[in-house]
Amino acid sequence: MNTRKLISFDWALKRLLRSKANYEVLEGFLSELLKDDIKILEILESESNRDYARDKANRVDLKVRNQKQEIILIEIQYEREFDFLQRILFATAKAITEHQTMGEPYDQVVKVISINVLYFDLGYGADYIYHGKTRFVGLHYQDELQLNDRQQQLFGKRYPHELYPEYYLLKVKQFDDVARDSLDEWIYFLKNQEIKGEFQAKGLKKAKEVLDIMNLGDKERRAYEWHMEELSYQASLYKSSSYVEGKEDGAKAKAIEIAKALKQEGINLTIIARTSRLPPQEIEKL
Repeated sequence: MNTRKLISFDWALKRLLRSKANYEVLEGFLSELLKDDIKILEILESESNRDYARDKANRVDLKVRNQKQEIILIEIQYEREFDFLQRILFATAKAITEHQTMGEPYDQVVKVISINVLYFDLGYGADYIYHGKTRFVGLHYQDELQLNDRQQQLFGKRYPHELYPEYYLLKVKQFDDVARDSLDEWIYFLKNQEIKGEFQAKGLKKAKEVLDIMNLGDKERRAYEWHMEELSYQASLYKSSSYVEGKEDGAKAKAIEIAKALKQEGINLTIIARTSRLPPQEIEKL
């Protein structure tokens, strides 16, 4: 089996895939995911394209404009964020306002597609790819609202959800490593940093050439190795903090259990506080 370890996708987005010569890789990924023949017109800068060490370990944002004048946001996230869904909502809203000239009619509002490659488990769900749209569905007849004839002619769309932002969540750690179609071949690469010899998905052939670690110069290779070490360090920090947090939660639950038992026996509040080490005001609420 012809496989070789390749540069991680987040590093490639920062260093290699911004070049027009390498657009083919990114276009292939977007075409397979969006089920469309995507062509990139330009890569746009945004406030999130920072060069801080912390951001390199935390996430990568890339903003591109395609041939349909749609804005595509690509974000890679390694660390767990409980408000992640609100943050990507904010990012799409910000992209819309950034590209809306003051005084322009609302028919010029740009379509935004938010693509999020996640290396942590977000919410509950059996799948590893989730797609979100804004649909208007009738409460009584369950029909989806359509644009009228004039709107369809103006926008070239049939439904309102085609005008609104769309979201893709790729939970790559949940992928079972079985490539059932061409999109799965990309998910396999995102998870394992490898491309199997038989893979035929758009962009992967070019990716094997562009993202070969052996093609990096010494300086770039050292920087890449530092980047991967930083990701491992961040993962270890999260695992350690989760373990400590779990122990603290268990100790707190035990203290509450003791305080409740003593309170039911009519023990003095001061003694309960001393025994359980809980604040008196918290014990009073039990």
